[in-house]
Amino acid sequence: MTAPSDRTSTGPLAGIKVLDLSRVLAGPWCSQILGDLGAEVIKIEQPGQGDDTRRWGPPFLDDGSRDSAYYLCANRNKRSVAINMADPRGAALIRRFAAEADIVIENFRVGGLAKYGLDYPSLKAIKPDVIHCSITGFGQDGPYKDVGGYDFLIQGLSGLMSVTGRPDDQPGGGPMKVGIPVSDLSTGLYAAVSILAALHHRNRTGEGQHIDLALLDTQVSLLANQASNWMNGGMEPRRLGNQHPNTVPYQDFSCADGDVLVALGNDRQFRAFTAMIGVADLADDPRFSNSASRSVNRADLILQMSAAIAQWKAADLIAAMEKAGLPGGKVNEIPEILDHPQIRARGLVHEIRRSDGTPVRFLGFPAKLSASPADYRHAPPRSGEDTIAILEDKFELTNKEIERLIKAGVIAEKL
Repeated sequence: MTAPSDRTSTGPLAGIKVLDLSRVLAGPWCSQILGDLGAEVIKIEQPGQGDDTRRWGPPFLDDGSRDSAYYLCANRNKRSVAINMADPRGAALIRRFAAEADIVIENFRVGGLAKYGLDYPSLKAIKPDVIHCSITGFGQDGPYKDVGGYDFLIQGLSGLMSVTGRPDDQPGGGPMKVGIPVSDLSTGLYAAVSILAALHHRNRTGEGQHIDLALLDTQVSLLANQASNWMNGGMEPRRLGNQHPNTVPYQDFSCADGDVLVALGNDRQFRAFTAMIGVADLADDPRFSNSASRSVNRADLILQMSAAIAQWKAADLIAAMEKAGLPGGKVNEIPEILDHPQIRARGLVHEIRRSDGTPVRFLGFPAKLSASPADYRHAPPRSGEDTIAILEDKFELTNKEIERLIKAGVIAEKL
């Protein structure tokens, strides 16, 4: 699906203005969500440098910009303005943007924006009802508040890697990170949720607020059932590979010609599956007849099920499970899932063109809002490509003023 660029927003957040001072992933992921939902997003970048992720490649977009595919995944529906905030004139320009903004998003070190007059107290004095979201590795207080946070570090510190990967006593055992930057992405999602809640609060009361969001807090909160197993049952979670800590069988199995995923969530499904693969007696064995017993006796059960499943061809087992309405399937490669008929039917893959006509393909906003769907108006911009147009339009700066700022290094045109 090809999306036109540079059209007026029709999304539910149309009219909301976002000043995005963030870079890399957690903050930009949040501002992209708000942009998909219709907000106007102004992305402030350092002249001559831009967002760090522009250089996180290969692969790079072959359009002269050398922007990375990584950068492209998190920066659509934004306009890029290159301003040097370290220059007092640049900081003053950014404060003019803040005076019009409903939302400010930043991921500087704690206290890092105060010297530019861009921290929450400074911006609140300019715009009392502003919603200011600060994203850091460890939050605005506590003994780690001044430590930089990175997704890989957070995955390890949070306990996530203690439950991800093969068991220590198996080949390849040991801690393993998730294959996507899940700590950054989930923090961006929580930031968007928190901002929308703050917007609703402001609509009711007229009051803005500061949002303090930490990658570590987010990732620890997502330990969910694993943390609850320890806090409420005294069961210390361990790495189980592809097995589930509570529900059995819920893992991959080897067929005669490949692997199949089996995800049985209740006793009825277990009984139907064992009958289907020719070991119906397992469902009547007291060791395996209910979910709790299967979890305690998982090793014996998996051994017997593995032997039966190994006799099947993968495609035949998947087809049999689909016919029986049992949850299972294959492990898709990324090219396979992006070409999957269900993903095609859902219209998740889109294309939009940059200002020079270069196409950019992307995965769209997954929720389908019946009355006010997400829309895609701007391709991920080149660094600073909207600087002059926006300064002329918003602040009515003259050509001479703009030229003076460019020569002084306060602002820059696109890289």
